[in-house]
Amino acid sequence: MSRVRVVSKGALSGSVKPPPSKSYTHRSVVLASLAEGESSLSNVLISRDTRATISACASMGAGITPSGTDLRVRGTKPRTPDDVVNVENSGTTLRFMTSILSLAKEGYSVLTGDSSIRRRPMQPLLDALGGLGVQAWSALNNGRAPVIVKGGGMEGGETEIRGDVSSQFVSSLLISSPMAEKSTTITVADAVSRPYLEATLAAMENFGVKVRREAFSEFEVAPASYRPTKFAVPADFSSASFIMAAVTVTGGDVKLENIKQGYPQGDSAIMEILRVMGAKVDTNDDSVMVRADGGRLKGGRFDLRDTPDLLPVVSALALRCDSPVEIVGTAHARFKETDRIAMVVKEFKKLGVEVEERADGLLIAPAPKLRSAPLDAHDDHRMFMTLSIASLLLPEGAPILGAESLDVSYPSFLEDLERLGATVMRE
Repeated sequence: MSRVRVVSKGALSGSVKPPPSKSYTHRSVVLASLAEGESSLSNVLISRDTRATISACASMGAGITPSGTDLRVRGTKPRTPDDVVNVENSGTTLRFMTSILSLAKEGYSVLTGDSSIRRRPMQPLLDALGGLGVQAWSALNNGRAPVIVKGGGMEGGETEIRGDVSSQFVSSLLISSPMAEKSTTITVADAVSRPYLEATLAAMENFGVKVRREAFSEFEVAPASYRPTKFAVPADFSSASFIMAAVTVTGGDVKLENIKQGYPQGDSAIMEILRVMGAKVDTNDDSVMVRADGGRLKGGRFDLRDTPDLLPVVSALALRCDSPVEIVGTAHARFKETDRIAMVVKEFKKLGVEVEERADGLLIAPAPKLRSAPLDAHDDHRMFMTLSIASLLLPEGAPILGAESLDVSYPSFLEDLERLGATVMRE
């Protein structure tokens, strides 16, 4: 693997079009694959994670025809795949398909992935599926992938699930339960990442299924059929947040195009965080403009319980703050591609940053002067983008390992930084 340095030549300026939403791409591909008939999906993110979902849906019988960033999807009743489903590095694919493959008429489905996936928790979902009449278990009996799912359909009924580990567990149950034999009630304890549940419900409604609920604690899903439709995937605020942060720490003015705010995206909270820190953020119907003078930013306390993917980017912004940044509510960020709390601590300390690791977050002290050091993103796309922002703050940059991980969500990240005026050196 090669290392990459991202070096600032001064203020960033220009415009970029952030990639399509990874979350909405996963959801629209899965729902279109369950809707009998043909759906048209546009502005789809083609990345490592979403290719895993496309492949998994094709393996269960959906007909998927790509054309650039568009997909035509012919939905079907799920069938047991002919081979093991390899979700690569995609936790969303693993969680969603575990429930969906229980809807196959017969047979056993096996799902696994890379070493990171095989460390991520699955037992809460497996237990909740058991409450709905599904037999699914961990092959190694450790609550993780590989996972085996018995076909035969989902009975429905009542089940409970903890919501503090991953919202993907709840989304998985929501997506599959309309195809259960009877109505389903899902009781959720302590739901986190709530905007992702909003995204699931919005996408389901777009495909013709509405869910009754009591806030985020109880969901009632009646038997229903998904309807094929046309769906345009919105731009991804999660990815856009790193470009917004880059211009905020270096100074300049950057326009992010084709960002529409019609569908729920929790990571749009980055805009208010940047305003609190001192950047100027203006929005209209389909774009966001970020302006900053490149000076010191204001720190503060940020509760990211519902937006854990912002932990890395807010950590990067903290490197430019003149007062401490406290991040709370993100214990579930430990169950991502990496333990992102621990990884931020490990890599930031290499730069000479004083950072305190806490059970549910971080306390990052002002960093008057950073030192360059070799950094490692540990094959985590958001960590790589975070360390790239840190590199921008060093005159000579810092060599970062792990650029290959960008293919998970933002394959053109480095090219977009170059387009805005940064220098990218591949070593």
